[in-house]
Amino acid sequence: MKRVLFCLAVATTLVFGQQNPEAAGRLPADPQVRRALEFVQQNEPWVIEQQIRLTEIAAPPFKEATRAQAYKQAFEELGLKNVRIDKEGNVLGERPGRQPRPHLVLAAHLDTVFPEGTDVRVKRDGALLKAPGIADDGRGLAVVLGVIRALQQTGLETEGSITFVGNVGEEGLGDLRGVKHLFDQELKDRMDRFISVDGVGLSIVNVGVGSYRYRVTYSGPGGHSFGAFGMTNPIHALGRLIAKISEFEVPASPKVTFNVGRISGGTSVNAIAPTATAEVDMRSSDVAALETVHEKFKRAAEQALSDEKERWKNNGLLAVKTELLGFRPAGRTVQSAPITQAVLAVTRAIDPAAGALREGSTDANVGMSRGVPALTIGGGGRATGGHSPGETYDPTDSWKGTQRVLLVALALTQP
Repeated sequence: MKRVLFCLAVATTLVFGQQNPEAAGRLPADPQVRRALEFVQQNEPWVIEQQIRLTEIAAPPFKEATRAQAYKQAFEELGLKNVRIDKEGNVLGERPGRQPRPHLVLAAHLDTVFPEGTDVRVKRDGALLKAPGIADDGRGLAVVLGVIRALQQTGLETEGSITFVGNVGEEGLGDLRGVKHLFDQELKDRMDRFISVDGVGLSIVNVGVGSYRYRVTYSGPGGHSFGAFGMTNPIHALGRLIAKISEFEVPASPKVTFNVGRISGGTSVNAIAPTATAEVDMRSSDVAALETVHEKFKRAAEQALSDEKERWKNNGLLAVKTELLGFRPAGRTVQSAPITQAVLAVTRAIDPAAGALREGSTDANVGMSRGVPALTIGGGGRATGGHSPGETYDPTDSWKGTQRVLLVALALTQP
């Protein structure tokens, strides 16, 4: 422990040297901080218990309310101020610092990818924990509680203030709605720094992969495959669109991807379908590249309609509807940004081999795209099988992740 704290003192002074070197230098040497770090390690069994308890409360997409109520109760029991559930379903609790600013938001997401009815009971194999959502984001939710408990039990005061959040809508078609609501309404213009605890290990996501998701539907009157032959066919139009998408030329760098994930339509082998639908996903971490492929898709959807009409000389009504299912903005927090340097310094103090920056699609996308310093960091331990029923969590040295998040919270509430 002493070696880690010494390294941390050096690293933190380097990061904050031009901002407030005295405060930064005192941070890791403060006896209360030492006690808090020791408390975190001793308290890790409690954090694991919370991880199991919360994982076993199902939180399917758009149905996070039961888990939210349990999280609200945990915030209240830990003594946070102004604990509430906002109109989007996010759970918020405040811990005032010596000053209102800087204001750090420390969040983890309540929802999972798993549908209603999924067995979320946690099974043990020695120390290994197995359950859908045990790591993503059962771990993040528990770590946030562990950080609150460490601060409260040791009486640590922060310079700035922290709002702790369990947010909805991170996964799938949730479309980051919880964090968007925080930025647009609940905490609008009040966030100075944003950290999402999502994932495991000592990971750091500083590049947000953006995405467009669409449902596109072709529709017509339908008819008998023999008697009405020659009529425009929604399935044929959809096939034309899929063929066009498959031929999109995209750069390797910046990486751009596209995918037709689901298709549906038709009533019988001998019927011209009245409707045909596909769901399309397009992604990139580069804003301009994402917009380019987005425009290609919109043109292709209209061109497929025109091509099908031209093939049958407008014999039969045919229309297309494109419905935006979700938009995750692309963005990045550059490596040289103070928030990134602070998190890197803390991370490398705990593990000199850690600290690789990577890209991902997380709640931090929203902050990155709006110019608010934002990152997503892991909560320690190791995991396999993410987004699958066989998801596992290995808590070996998981306390290091909780320690890292605590130190990040202390660092980012410095002026």
